Amino acid sequence: MSSPPDALLSPADIRELATALNIRPTKQRGQNFVIDANTVRRIVRTAGVREDDVVVEVGPGLGSLTLALLEAAGHVVAVEIDDALAAALPTTIAARLPDRAGNFTLVHRDALQVHELPGPAPTALVANLPYNVSVPVLLHMLDTFPSIERTLVMVQAEVADRLAAPPGSRVYGVPSVKAAWYAEVKRAGSIGRNVFWPAPNVDSGLVSLVRRTEPIKTSATKAQVFAVVDAAFAQRRKTLRAALAGWAGSAAAAEAALVAAGVSPQARGEALTVEEFARIAEHGSTVGDEGEGQS
Repeated sequence: MSSPPDALLSPADIRELATALNIRPTKQRGQNFVIDANTVRRIVRTAGVREDDVVVEVGPGLGSLTLALLEAAGHVVAVEIDDALAAALPTTIAARLPDRAGNFTLVHRDALQVHELPGPAPTALVANLPYNVSVPVLLHMLDTFPSIERTLVMVQAEVADRLAAPPGSRVYGVPSVKAAWYAEVKRAGSIGRNVFWPAPNVDSGLVSLVRRTEPIKTSATKAQVFAVVDAAFAQRRKTLRAALAGWAGSAAAAEAALVAAGVSPQARGEALTVEEFARIAEHGSTVGDEGEGQS
């Protein structure tokens, strides 16, 4: 797909747009706008966006990544909560990629409240996620839209490490296990601070998630499994026998569920795979229904 060579936003373009709209990025919404065209091209390339993809983007901001996605994808649906940014984005798209404007849809809502999207089902999620809600938004989108096969998100480096951490890692925790429920997760690169405006005080990382071709085999529901995960990491210094006592009803009941699942009662949550958490959930005598509680 061809497009004007200056279709993507330069740092000067972004500052001019922000000034014209009287927009100042806010920490409250975790806003850091990407100002480097090479970075957004790299994100699209790493995401493997194809002409037949319907890409959903969360937090498009002033449209840096949106424009790059529109150059490659069949359709882009952008979800934006900010009133001023949402109002301006269609105009930016029409001005810079007029031939592709018909392939763009704006959803002006909080992504955490989005349960359906207009048009064909999305096949990919590609986004520079707002830092303060990155994990809840990612898990919500993966859960709500099972048609999303491939995901590439940019998040804080620390969050990227946690999402992609394997069992046994020091940073393995709730986000790691819950992301693994949906997808094969891996780190897909690092992003420096100087490609953002304003420059954040932390580095960023890319995380790739490829939807599991087959769901985790378990008779437990996702909510039941996630309840075990939340309980296990709420007191991560404790053994699972102690940490799961509240979930199971007693330490003895927790031990029975663990033994039945083939997991040592003396193990700790950071040592378990998502499949092992699912087995524990199957054998719990009483199982909480905490849904997708984040931590």
